[in-house]
Amino acid sequence: MAERQSGSVQASNGKATSAGTAYNIDLNSFSMRLKKFYSHWNEHKSDLWGSVDVIAIATPPPSEDLRYLKSSALSTWLLGYEFPETIMVFMKKQLHFLCSQKKASLLEVLKTSAKEAVGVDVVIHVKVKTDDGSTQMDAIFRAIQAQSTPTIGHLSKEAPEGKLLDTWSEKLKNSGIELRDITYWLSDLFSIKDSAELTNVKKAAFLTASVMKNVVVPNLENVIDEEKKVTHSSLMDDTEKAIVDPTKAKVRLRAENVDICYPPIFQSGGKFDLRPSAASNDDYLHYDPPSVIICAIGSRYNSYCSNLARTFLIDANAQQSKAYGVLLKAHEAATSALRPGNKISDVYQAALSVVEKDAPDLVTKLTKSAGTGIGLEFRESGLSINAKNDRILKQGMVFNVSLGFQNLQSPEDKPKNQEFSLLLADTIVVGEKPEVVTSLSSKAVKDIAYSFNEEGDDNEEDGRPKVKADAHGLETLSKTTLRSDNQEISKEELRRQHQAELARQKNEETARRLAGGGSGSGDNRAASRTSTDLIAYKNVNEVPPPRDCMIQIDQKNEAILLPIYGSMVPFHVATVRTVTSQQDTNRTCYIRIIFNVPGTAFNPHDANTLKFQGSIYLKEVSFRSKDPRHISEVVQGIKTLRRQVVARESERAERATLVTQEKLQLAGNKFKPIKLFDLWIRPVFGGRGRKMPGSLEAHVNGFRYSTSRPDERVDVMYGNIKHAFFQPVENEMITLVHFHLHNHIMVGTKKTKDVQFYVEVMDVVQTLGGGKRSAYDPDEIEEEQRERDRKNKVNMDFQSFVNRVNDLWGQPQFSGLDLEFDQPLRELGFHGVPYKSSAFIVPTSSCLVELIENPFLVITLAEIEIVNLERVGLGQKNFDLTIVFKDFKRDVLRIDSIPSTSLDGIKEWLNTTDIKYYESRLNLNWRQILKTITDDPQSFIDDGGWEFLNMEASDSDSEQSEESDQGYEPSDVQSESESLSGSDSESLVESEDDEEDDEEDDEEEEEGKTWEELEREASNADREKGGESDSEEERNRRKTKTAFGKGRAPPPVGRASASSSAKRPLPSSRPFSGSSSIKRPKNR
Repeated sequence: MAERQSGSVQASNGKATSAGTAYNIDLNSFSMRLKKFYSHWNEHKSDLWGSVDVIAIATPPPSEDLRYLKSSALSTWLLGYEFPETIMVFMKKQLHFLCSQKKASLLEVLKTSAKEAVGVDVVIHVKVKTDDGSTQMDAIFRAIQAQSTPTIGHLSKEAPEGKLLDTWSEKLKNSGIELRDITYWLSDLFSIKDSAELTNVKKAAFLTASVMKNVVVPNLENVIDEEKKVTHSSLMDDTEKAIVDPTKAKVRLRAENVDICYPPIFQSGGKFDLRPSAASNDDYLHYDPPSVIICAIGSRYNSYCSNLARTFLIDANAQQSKAYGVLLKAHEAATSALRPGNKISDVYQAALSVVEKDAPDLVTKLTKSAGTGIGLEFRESGLSINAKNDRILKQGMVFNVSLGFQNLQSPEDKPKNQEFSLLLADTIVVGEKPEVVTSLSSKAVKDIAYSFNEEGDDNEEDGRPKVKADAHGLETLSKTTLRSDNQEISKEELRRQHQAELARQKNEETARRLAGGGSGSGDNRAASRTSTDLIAYKNVNEVPPPRDCMIQIDQKNEAILLPIYGSMVPFHVATVRTVTSQQDTNRTCYIRIIFNVPGTAFNPHDANTLKFQGSIYLKEVSFRSKDPRHISEVVQGIKTLRRQVVARESERAERATLVTQEKLQLAGNKFKPIKLFDLWIRPVFGGRGRKMPGSLEAHVNGFRYSTSRPDERVDVMYGNIKHAFFQPVENEMITLVHFHLHNHIMVGTKKTKDVQFYVEVMDVVQTLGGGKRSAYDPDEIEEEQRERDRKNKVNMDFQSFVNRVNDLWGQPQFSGLDLEFDQPLRELGFHGVPYKSSAFIVPTSSCLVELIENPFLVITLAEIEIVNLERVGLGQKNFDLTIVFKDFKRDVLRIDSIPSTSLDGIKEWLNTTDIKYYESRLNLNWRQILKTITDDPQSFIDDGGWEFLNMEASDSDSEQSEESDQGYEPSDVQSESESLSGSDSESLVESEDDEEDDEEDDEEEEEGKTWEELEREASNADREKGGESDSEEERNRRKTKTAFGKGRAPPPVGRASASSSAKRPLPSSRPFSGSSSIKRPKNR
């Protein structure tokens, strides 16, 4: 079994359980199974148990490896938990346990139940942590030897692990008592499952089948349909994540009870291994027709296993289709033979008979086994389904029926299609009518056979773009074409036709993805930070003594002590939200401390606060003092301490989310590392002191950057690199190599997905004299020549490094990574504002990047759904480019203020890279649009998909163009005119400036002028400006003109009013004299 934690007791799911959790052994289940254990032992002592008088089972210490052991299975089966490093000795009148003190306290409750169930006394021997348990073992052996000529049954195939088990094994061997192996007989005990065990198996099987149906199949369809390059190992990782998080497979099971049986297996491209020990390699998924893809997954629930395997046929040829039909029929025959009273060999014979009758030439290719028993162990020994096993099937047994054809030959030209294998596996419960508990995942031919070439031939017969046809089927030519003497289609018309075809393909692709649940709902807001258990002092004795009833700061324990009603009350500094001070005219100083209160707008409830529902929280506290110096020191001290704690916790939280990287293998004598010297890194290392340049080295499986300081080192694994870029210096001042990563890494104290190494080529020189130098000045000419030489040398050094690394990545062991340095295409670049400052954005062959200004911009073209060009037309000098990603949970990216002169070049680039683009005259509220799509994807599909953005489709009459610029509006959002008249709904067209203002207002503290004062000031301002004399019509016209003059729609009045009223300030309360002022929120 998978033992994945280092604790004293392991839950039945094989995962760690947090400290302090109460373990409750089910005494009814323990009594029932202990009775079954002793009954089976007494009934089959001579024929199955080898006439043993004592049974000794020793469980090993915890391990990170995924493994299945009989000792762990017995512990879980009997006690409901896995007890690592525990020795259990079963005798006729006694049951001995040797374990630690914590486990012993849990086992105390078994004494009464064991006595009532089978009449045995439970004897518990407690081992001290530093002891090897020899004394306690001697006591157990004295009890064993009290019996006449005893024989001990043990698990001889399990090698001892750890000091305790080594000592026990030595004592067993040296005891002089006869030892016999009972591995096979324990399998017979576990073979027949009770109702609780069957429930666990069925839940595990339901999860397995749901993952196959709701995760694996849609992922494969998406990869094949979009012709993506995805490795088997990446598919394995995605599938494993879906198993351990059942919600991804739309299954309501608790994640802590779930685990994998083995890493999911994906195979294709002629390399197949049908053994259960097979693994997914790093080759790309091969789906060029005709091809075969095998997928096998297994999951566990409460330690009970299930298994499922399916074969998918991609444009299968006749031989593959026939072989699958025979395998399916043979698998169904084997399933039907799983009935009580039959021999296990009959199951294999039923499958073999089908193959011999329907395809005799495939008999030699049939697997020698048709599966095994399954339960607490993935493969229960003694229950293998083969031609020699004559054990009798019984009601309640569970089998993994796995049948396949290995290494079949196919008459194809492509090497990867010349050899294929087929595999089918299901989890089945033996009964009068065998129950296939994984039947949710279909294996029918119609559900596993795919054909993707039905339309390909027709569409590719004519290489040129086809001209649109009108309602009568006649070809409609554009005006530009009619004016052309040689009747050639114009460049713009070709682009339109290509975009129309892209729109059709994109809508079909999006419809399939939404129908398959490929994009979840949600607005991608950042999750709230969960608070940890904050403890300043563990007991009262640790609290420092009070000092003149003054506010104290305890730096060591990260706490502040506040005098409240004469007592010093400690608060952890992390509970403080803000601290401020002020001084009045009487030289009296006030200090105000506001705490984080769970349940308020910026402090939502988390798992920690939900434990204490109904508690009353302190919201704020105020003190006054005549000593302004002390008040200033207290405020500064609290802020400094809080800043340090927040920075430390932030770094700890970032490190906790990092994906574990493989270890860097340094180059040896045979392979010298490829080096590049005197580089700077971005992001820079933290800490004070002078920054140091470093060197970048390419080793066996990754890069290492290091400086002369030992703590300044960064490893970048090849397998973690998503994109690699090389940008030589031209108009900039640096030459660089840049890596965009799959998973975050830490550079110093910063968590990042982008790592850049660069050299400053040109130095910034400022003439102190201020005068102009002549163009023929020899010093100036010499300086420019030196600069050109340095630029060329740096570029050549970088180019040599890049070429050598590209040669390294071209070796066979890196073929699955598909890595190569990409170089930006400057001639296609354009200026824009992706974040806060203007930058020169440049396309590459696979990305859109900006690598000079920080933060960097790296957008993978394959992840783009559509591009919308906004604020186009109306005499605008600039326009905006909005990128919508295929993952609708991801916020759109907008590049602002692109010069209109770049519009045609961007359109042409998008068209040549097969990216569908649309145009609009206003900025759209994409968060609301994506939420509407994900909330009701069917309506989005029925309404034409992305065509709501197509201005040309609805702009057949140029006079109606005003109506076509309103963008996509869901049914529950009112029109712009209605929102201007006071509607409370939120418009899809809104000002970005207003959004930023709203966010800034939300972050302000709850203090300031009262609502009545603000309204009175606003009314006075309106009267001074003459607003009262304007008519309603004039005000609306002026408001509309102002809004559209900026190229953006006016924000809805209703939304602004709601927003303002929600932020109504409260009058500040004056602290009462003589003691602190405390505000308590309502009981939550």
